[in-house]
Amino acid sequence: MEIINLGIQIVPKSKTQESYSLVDKAIEVIQDSGVKFEVTPFETVMEGPQEQLMAIAMEAQNAVFNAGAEEVLIYYRIHIRKDSNVTIDEKTDKYRNK
Repeated sequence: MEIINLGIQIVPKSKTQESYSLVDKAIEVIQDSGVKFEVTPFETVMEGPQEQLMAIAMEAQNAVFNAGAEEVLIYYRIHIRKDSNVTIDEKTDKYRNK
């Protein structure tokens, strides 16, 4: 099973809840999943098997609804290769302070 990157941006809409607190619920699901991830100002990027990451994305969506969102916009970006893995580190290690 190939390793991919899945970027997910969740934009909740609620008349009663603050959007950052709703997004935090989605990020908690990702944190608790055990997959490698990085939170950025615009999206969270996960690394792992595609099927697992899509299941986590659905859980994150449900967490936002369960926390009070009436509507959610979700944007996915997937980087996948036919015969090899895609990792976060290959893309970002050269930019990290060492």
